[in-house]
Amino acid sequence: KLYNSYMKIGIGNYITPLAEISITNERSKKGTLGFYGRHFSTNGKLELQNGRRVFGGYMDNDASLFGRRFFRNNVFESSVDLIQKTRYAYGYDPRIKDYSPLKKDIRIGYSNIGAKVSLSSLTLDSTSFAYDFDLYFNYFSSAKSLYQRNIGFSGMMAKSFQGFYIGSGINYDFYRIPDLLLTNSKYIASISPFIKKSSEQWNFKLGFQALLDRNMTSSAVLHFYPDINFGFSIVPSYVGFFAGLSGKLEKNEPLKIISENPFLAPDGKLFTLPNTNHQLIVSAGLKGNTGIGGNYLLSATYSLISDMLFYSNIVFADTIHTPRIYERGNLFAPLTDEVDLLNLHAEMSGAINKTLSFNGAVNLYKYTLTSFDYAWNKPSWDGKIGLKYNLRDKIIAGIEISAQGKRKLVVNGENFNLNTALALDNKPVIVDMPYHLNLNLSAEYRYSKILSIWTKLNNISNNRYYEWAYYPSQRFLFMLGFTYSL
Repeated sequence: KLYNSYMKIGIGNYITPLAEISITNERSKKGTLGFYGRHFSTNGKLELQNGRRVFGGYMDNDASLFGRRFFRNNVFESSVDLIQKTRYAYGYDPRIKDYSPLKKDIRIGYSNIGAKVSLSSLTLDSTSFAYDFDLYFNYFSSAKSLYQRNIGFSGMMAKSFQGFYIGSGINYDFYRIPDLLLTNSKYIASISPFIKKSSEQWNFKLGFQALLDRNMTSSAVLHFYPDINFGFSIVPSYVGFFAGLSGKLEKNEPLKIISENPFLAPDGKLFTLPNTNHQLIVSAGLKGNTGIGGNYLLSATYSLISDMLFYSNIVFADTIHTPRIYERGNLFAPLTDEVDLLNLHAEMSGAINKTLSFNGAVNLYKYTLTSFDYAWNKPSWDGKIGLKYNLRDKIIAGIEISAQGKRKLVVNGENFNLNTALALDNKPVIVDMPYHLNLNLSAEYRYSKILSIWTKLNNISNNRYYEWAYYPSQRFLFMLGFTYSL
C-alpha cells in the first residue's frame, strides 16, 4: 500500500525538537502533487575555553511544494522551495574578558526562496532521443540587505548513433548582487559534448567542457576541462579497473558556503568569493563485488586546484570595546590558495549474515600549498565504519564509529602576507586540534507498517570537538521520537 502522508516527530537534550512531514496524493496515472516540510533546532548552552557557558543553538527550516505531470513521452515537474537557517556566532577568543553579547547581537540569518521547472523524456528504448531540461530561479538573502538573485538553465541531450551514445550538456547561470559589492553581473556558461560506448567487458567516454566564468572580473575567463574515462573488467563482476581525466569549476555560491561555514563576517565577502577551479583531476582505481553481498572501491586521485577556500577567525583585541562583533574571533574571513591534492580512498560493504551488514571507508589526504604551510581545518585522514542490524524489518539498529586526524586551524590568517608591523594580538595564530573519535548509535522498532519508534545517540564518547577555533560543538546528543504514516 502507498501511504500519502508521513510524519516524523522527535525531541532531544539541548532542547532539540525535530518535526518532519510529507504529504502526497495517492497513485495516479496523471501525476503527483505534494508538500514537504522540516524543522530542526537546538537551544542548549555550550562551555567555551574560558569556562563561560554561552547559547550555541541553531535552527533549520525547509519547505517544498512540488508537482509532476505525466505525458505519453515526457514528464513535466515543478517546485517552489524555501530554505531558512539561523546561526549564532557564539565562539570568541577566550582571552577577551567582560564580553557577554545578547543573542540578537550574534544572530545570523539566511534564507533562500527558489522555484524550478523541468521537462524530461520518458523513453524505454536507448536508441530514442533523450533529454532533460531545467529552468530555475533562486533568491538568497542575508543580514544588512545583502542578497543574490540567480536564474539558470541546464540541459542534457543524448541519442544512440551507430553503436555510440552521443550527447551534450549545456548550462547557464546568471547572478546579480548589490551594486555596492559589484556593478557588473556574474555568469557561468558551459557546453559539454561527449561520446561514449560500453560493453560487458569495457567502457569509455570521450568529451570535454568549455566554460566561461565571469565572476569578480570585468571580462569572462575561459576554462577548458577534459572529460575522459575508461574501464575494463579484469575478473567479471569482481575486479574492474577504471581511470579518468577531468576537471571542473566549483561554484562557491552563498548557499554552499554557509553549509561549510555560516559564520563569515557580514561584509559582503560571502557574495564575492572566487570560484574554485579544479584545473585537472587524474584518477584511477579498482572496483567490484566483494562476494559477500556488497561492493568495494580503491582509488587514487590527484588534483590541481586554484582558489581553494579556507577560513580564518578574525581577532582584533585592540578594538574589543567597539560594537563590531566580528573582531573578537566570532566570525571568519575567507582565504584562498593554490593546492595540489592527492587523495587515496578505500571503501567496502558487505553482509556478515542474514541480519548483520557492514560498511566502511577511509581517506588519506596530502595537501601541497603555494602560500600557506597548512591546509587549514583539513585533516590528513578520516574514516568511518558502521554495522547495521535488521531483524525482519521489525527491529533495525546501527552503530557507527567515525574518526579524523589532526588539523591546523588559523586565527588572523589573512595577515600572514602583510609586511607591515602588527600589534602582537593581531598577528596570525596557529591552533592545533587533536584527532577526533566519534561513536553514534541508532535504533528503530517498527510496531506496524504505519507506526515506529526510533532513538539516536550521537557522540557517546562525549568528546569535545572544535569545528572551528573557539567553537566547541555539542557533546552527547540523545533523541527519541516516532514516525507515523496514513
